[in-house]
Amino acid sequence: MATVRLPAIQYDATAVRPTWADLPPDLRAAISGRLGSPVTWATSAGGGFTRGFAAVLTTAAGERVFVKAASLVEQRHLSDWYAREAALTAELPPAVPAARPRWTLTTAGYFVLCLDAVDGRMPALPWAPEELNAALAAWASAAAALRRPPAGLVGVGLPQLADLVRTDLAWWQEIHAGREALPPLVSGGGSNPRLAAGGGPDRFLRQWLPELAALEATLPDLVFDAAVIHGDLRLDNLLVDRANMAWICDWTWLCHGPAWFDTASLLVTAYASGLDADALFAAHPTAAGAPAGGLDAALAALAGYWLTRSAAEPTGASPYAQAHQQFSGETALAWLAARRGWDGPFWSPRG
Repeated sequence: MATVRLPAIQYDATAVRPTWADLPPDLRAAISGRLGSPVTWATSAGGGFTRGFAAVLTTAAGERVFVKAASLVEQRHLSDWYAREAALTAELPPAVPAARPRWTLTTAGYFVLCLDAVDGRMPALPWAPEELNAALAAWASAAAALRRPPAGLVGVGLPQLADLVRTDLAWWQEIHAGREALPPLVSGGGSNPRLAAGGGPDRFLRQWLPELAALEATLPDLVFDAAVIHGDLRLDNLLVDRANMAWICDWTWLCHGPAWFDTASLLVTAYASGLDADALFAAHPTAAGAPAGGLDAALAALAGYWLTRSAAEPTGASPYAQAHQQFSGETALAWLAARRGWDGPFWSPRG
């Protein structure tokens, strides 16, 4: 019988961000002026890990829009991300299920991005089958449309996933070389007496570290691709509307790479939900392009990235970010361990 393991956080309640009332009066006035009608209601986005303003605004004229805003000084990196999101989203093919930008505004020391509002909800964990099916269908449509990306999108300038993997997803190799500390596994071996007696999860990581590093090292050669992918596909970057259609959000990290990589990333939470993630991956249209060993290499690299980032010093992001990274890293590692038959994984949602 499948076992479900839930994170210590609720993904629709991770945000720590300013409300509409917290914004400077001149900024609120500028946004209302651009909308052409006073804002009468604002519902802040509950999900996400950045501290920028993000809310659905309703005007006196009955219009609903989704607005993001970040300071050009205190949140320069975030305002740059929003500007990039505006440029990229405007060039997405029509078949990609994503909210489109309406306008941008630089005023009162802020960058503002206004997008269409999606009347939907973030999926919950464990995944409901109909919501996961909707999410996988939305990604299949988007991936097909981005297999041959339009010139305008490519012209914005997109990195290669292969290059990002070499620089940002090579943590097991760093650990194996002694340049980075072994990350902790918070779930521990307490629920597995045999594993705990044998040295616990630390021993598990040391035992399989050479293979983790070797798997990770193969990934750059497996993900070089002219197609474009989302680059950060996960449960909290999705909304499901009342017609049970999924919409993909936050298109800031687009890159050239194979669509199966994003499919693997999305299905990490399916594995934690006790679902057959291997079967779901194999059945998805994007898996047709996955090379032998690709899924294992991706899971190894993602697990190493998430676990080491969780163990790093806190940043200015939401205080829930590290819990998300720990949960995601442990889940990816458990899925990989189950696939490879490694003895003594620290937990297994499909026991």
